[in-house]
Amino acid sequence: MTAAHALPGPDDALPGAGTDLAEEASAPDDADVIVVGAGFTGLAAAHELALAGLRCRVVESADRIGGLAATFPVGDRQLEQFYHHWFDSDREIFRLCAELGCADLVERHPTSTGVYHANAVYRLSSPLDVLRFAPLPPADRLRLGLSAVRAGRVRHWRELESLTAEQWLVQLGGRRAFEVVWRPLLEGKFGSYASQVGATWMWTKLHLRGGSRSRSGREVLHYLRGGSGVLLEAWRDRLQQLGVELHTGSPVRSVLVGERGVTGVRTGDRTLRARRVLVTTAPGLLAGMLDGAVGAHPALPGLVRRLRAVPYLANLCLVLENRRALSDTYWLNVTDPEFPYVGVIEHTNLDTPDHYGGRHLVYLSKYLPVDAELYRMSDPEVYAHSLPHLRRMFPRFREDWVHRYHVWRAEHAQPVITTGYSRRVPGVECAVPGLYMSSMAQVFPEDRGTNYAVRHGRTAGRLIADRIRTRERAGLRTAPTEEAV
Repeated sequence: MTAAHALPGPDDALPGAGTDLAEEASAPDDADVIVVGAGFTGLAAAHELALAGLRCRVVESADRIGGLAATFPVGDRQLEQFYHHWFDSDREIFRLCAELGCADLVERHPTSTGVYHANAVYRLSSPLDVLRFAPLPPADRLRLGLSAVRAGRVRHWRELESLTAEQWLVQLGGRRAFEVVWRPLLEGKFGSYASQVGATWMWTKLHLRGGSRSRSGREVLHYLRGGSGVLLEAWRDRLQQLGVELHTGSPVRSVLVGERGVTGVRTGDRTLRARRVLVTTAPGLLAGMLDGAVGAHPALPGLVRRLRAVPYLANLCLVLENRRALSDTYWLNVTDPEFPYVGVIEHTNLDTPDHYGGRHLVYLSKYLPVDAELYRMSDPEVYAHSLPHLRRMFPRFREDWVHRYHVWRAEHAQPVITTGYSRRVPGVECAVPGLYMSSMAQVFPEDRGTNYAVRHGRTAGRLIADRIRTRERAGLRTAPTEEAV
């Protein structure tokens, strides 16, 4: 559910960017592979499948491609609905940019990070900033600063899989640093799941940020000039050149399964046939797509139970187009439990306001269950609810600074990585013949992000292509099954 609002009145509806399958009666109903979802994972998989010479159809429920990196217009530029940046280690996304002719648009930006604690903002962009962090005694500041160094000494994530994030962070930096810094951040992001979050999730965060710093210790991030929309436009063109069919505004209602395996998908009142389906949604959504077929194959009941065992949180982002900057900090973590958001990300402290008509762009981000009060508010209610909290954090802020606001929601934004997660994470190849899945829940031990989405999608595409080639070499190529649906 998305909306954009100019003040004082609402903005016009944003245009769609695709073809509804229900209106395309002439399209053939068979493909070698159907990919469900046109986020970075689905697009990367389709890319690999097309390079292997396979007929691929991508079906997306939203009105545009890109998933959580889908964009909307701000001035004459595009901005991601949910904030995005890249680290030095994000080699897959850099390689994709090079393949699509966008490498020269990738820019490095020194950034500033801070913490909002006890009604004050503290800079935490460098080791020296950590040593000046007044809410902790000097000895605890030193231990906090050494946490990233100690995290980097972990040789393999499996060393941490039996520990919770709390247990490991206390080992690294002490109990006081955990209570002041880490506990509020974990609870702000994961809510009731905070005590269950595994140390592997936290290790990934510290490892990534520690490896994306300049010699001075300051964090350096990457952003594409023009945003993800530029990359997605180039990618769409390349996929269409390769023969990939891209269909947006077409939610898949069910994956069809017979005794011999997958037979296709149903989108609205239309059935699309294929003997191989790759689903790139959250595992719980795939479970819902399989509900009507549980009795069709003996492996389905166990698969559905496993898919439903991976909990997810939603995300709500309030994006402000301001006439003035709130601060000079790019990423502000919030440890105040009274503040309704866990992060204040001022995008134009990463990318210049000149690229957005002089607007200062701010994301207010919150991970939460879909039944949370904030998530269920209307867009105007979200905006009105947020204003007094912003005034408390930034006393100079006035509502007349806001030119326009946008509210974006994603029901499945963050898988909850618990202890022992590697034993529960679903595999790419499912027990049902012809069914594959590739989602953010499976990039473990890394956390979600476009870089890992590209890597995992490409891996899934290559795996499916290899399975098809193996069958062809064995002389097992047959026409799609004609099971009743």
